[in-house]
Amino acid sequence: MRGFSLAIAISGISFLLSTIWGEPFIQLLARFNIGKRIKADQPATHRKKEDTPTMGGFMFLVPITLLTVILNAVSLFGSKLIGSSILVPLGALWAFAIIGAVDDWEGIRGSRRGLGMTARTKFILQVIAAFVLAYAMKEMLRVPHMFWPASDLPLDFGWAYIPVAMVIIVGMANAVNFTDGIDGLASIISMTAFGIYGIVALIQGQVYLGRFCFSIVGALAGFLWFNCNPARLFMGDTGSQALGASLAVVALMTGRWLFLPLIAIIPTAELLSVIIQVSYFKLTKGKRVFKRTPIHHHFEEINWTESQIVIRFWIIELVGALLGLSLTFIR
Repeated sequence: MRGFSLAIAISGISFLLSTIWGEPFIQLLARFNIGKRIKADQPATHRKKEDTPTMGGFMFLVPITLLTVILNAVSLFGSKLIGSSILVPLGALWAFAIIGAVDDWEGIRGSRRGLGMTARTKFILQVIAAFVLAYAMKEMLRVPHMFWPASDLPLDFGWAYIPVAMVIIVGMANAVNFTDGIDGLASIISMTAFGIYGIVALIQGQVYLGRFCFSIVGALAGFLWFNCNPARLFMGDTGSQALGASLAVVALMTGRWLFLPLIAIIPTAELLSVIIQVSYFKLTKGKRVFKRTPIHHHFEEINWTESQIVIRFWIIELVGALLGLSLTFIR
């Protein structure tokens, strides 16, 4: 795998950058009272987390961006600026981070304090961003639409690729967002999924994309240093939406997104649990499948500790991710 050693080194540098500026960043958030508002529909045990600094996604967004720009300075600022493929996943990261940041801010200081922006507004913004990203991948980067396992030739979806890509991007952005509800859960799950797609990219010779993935892995490890239970800050929608959307874009750019639901099995399960709960609730006029959703809250309700949920969910994620990786290149 060309570039694997450098990718690992980048991960280490990203970890150091994220960790070093973590403490002053937390103090900055606390100084401006940018604290989490706990919603009424969350478990009672979460009340003690009220006012914990949020919008912590910027802690890993900054080092990821700095490293990506530095490592790709020639291609980014040379004559082929528009054609630089690394701009697309980086653009996904920041486009959805901004949507998430607005949502977080609305929930902290806006007119919808404690609630954030409306689901309709958030969805419309996500769809617009997803369309731009999908169009860029199809028409500018001309990425392979999808590789079927055991085949070296990608399938061509034509214009159907754009709505398919949009569904994947919006779906994964919300899936990781739903996963972010327990200290350290979204961080360690995202680290695993990005690590797998970093390996996929390097196997295919997509060196810059692989470096991007491993810079995220390292930055998330630094974030997890402060986000593990009991968390000193939360990533908020600023981080979770950004991670989900960029993971989807990375998967789409490799053309190996068929097993994304398996490689990101926990976010997929979190998203499906919400869909199932809401649908069943409406169909039965008030009955529920789970005690509470997203599904990690269900396990809180049956008295699993946060640490138990994180470790057990991560084990499932790791097994699913490794299985997804093996199936991706099966012959």
